[in-house]
Amino acid sequence: MSADPLHRATNTARSTTSPPSGGLGASAVEVRRSSRRRRTVSAYREGDRTVVLIPARMSEAEEKRWVGVMLDKLAAQESKRVLGDTELADRAERLSDQYLEGKARPASVRWVTNQNTRWGSCTPAEGSIRLSHRLQGMPEYVVDYVLIHELAHLLVPGHGPRFWRLLEAYPRTERARGYLEGVVAADRLPHLPAARGD
Repeated sequence: MSADPLHRATNTARSTTSPPSGGLGASAVEVRRSSRRRRTVSAYREGDRTVVLIPARMSEAEEKRWVGVMLDKLAAQESKRVLGDTELADRAERLSDQYLEGKARPASVRWVTNQNTRWGSCTPAEGSIRLSHRLQGMPEYVVDYVLIHELAHLLVPGHGPRFWRLLEAYPRTERARGYLEGVVAADRLPHLPAARGD
């Protein structure tokens, strides 16, 4: 964000920036500075963008830090909402349109509780996609990645170069894969006994 006079004015100033990286849940970020706001920072979604409200006196470094914090908070709040099968199917359709040129059209998309060793599965002949219930409560970009992964399997059955080229369209592929690898690694850690209260 530049240090132009408008940005340092005592009235509310606005600046629109790009999100760190985005999937379906990501949007442009509009920072609104207010001279009336002293300490609090808040954020909310407004259509296809996120509005972050900060005190006018904040430095650019503080602004950047708080935008990241608030985006993470909103993502955490949104991830607590559990999508039903109908919403999951709608989401898959939007993701196909956005990242796969609408070419992947599943006949069904649903949550299942019998997948404990993989995050999702797909039966291309039936056009069915199933996601593990273990994904519920994870960040939206992670669920989106698994959906896109399975949607891509409707077009390309294996994990060859053509398959991975399709996934390159989703900008948070590496981040989502890292998140899921972290979950798997954490599950393998030995569970320490709870500390005794003396």
